[in-house]
Amino acid sequence: MISVQNLSHRFDERPVLTDISIEVGEGEILAVMGSSGGGKTTLLRCIAGLLVPTSGTVEVDGLNVHRQTEEARHRMGMVFQSAALFDYMNVEENVWFGVRRWSKASRSDQIDLVQRTLKTVGLEGAEKLMPAELSGGMKKRVGIARALALQPKVILFDEPTTGLDPVTTYTIDRLIVDVRDQFGVTALLVSHDVSSVFRVADRIAFLDKGSLVFEGDSGAFKTSRIDSIQELVQKSQATEFFISH
Repeated sequence: MISVQNLSHRFDERPVLTDISIEVGEGEILAVMGSSGGGKTTLLRCIAGLLVPTSGTVEVDGLNVHRQTEEARHRMGMVFQSAALFDYMNVEENVWFGVRRWSKASRSDQIDLVQRTLKTVGLEGAEKLMPAELSGGMKKRVGIARALALQPKVILFDEPTTGLDPVTTYTIDRLIVDVRDQFGVTALLVSHDVSSVFRVADRIAFLDKGSLVFEGDSGAFKTSRIDSIQELVQKSQATEFFISH
């Protein structure tokens, strides 16, 4: 469903990504992790079509993202780290925004879709609330609903649990998996939260200094001998111990 082949990207003369190749199967959840400045956010933006790579290709559902941009974007939904809600629109209007732009259905059918999607993410009854009235977890749910309402085949998540407390993080993790299971969407998420990734992802890709240095399941990730991965896992274990005590 997502195919990244030999992708490289530079900002001026500074290489950020070097010869990245990743495949994500239909219905799979792939987490992209990495060291600070490793290039994971740049990779996500290239896949979303927000950046044109220096070289290489990105395909989503068989469409070249940078040659067939509009068609490819119709296959994708994006959940931004900050939720990126319009602060002058209520919850329903935020979710309806993309539907209204892309859907050819009648207004009543569009609103029905929005309401059903809000129910799916646990926000039934919150339609008229403004972003300023929402908790961090609710904002994340609105962001997921906005992406899901476009009925995409692929959803891209940028740090979906950043800034959330452990309990809310767990509920968002569960929601991501439930959305995949219920709708069969393929998901790619960028995250630095090891515990969250272990709960959600089928596979993990790890970037270090712009290169793909690991790709495998959580078991292989935990036992990897790569220094930067070991350091990340150890920090996660220490944090889990602190929270549990």
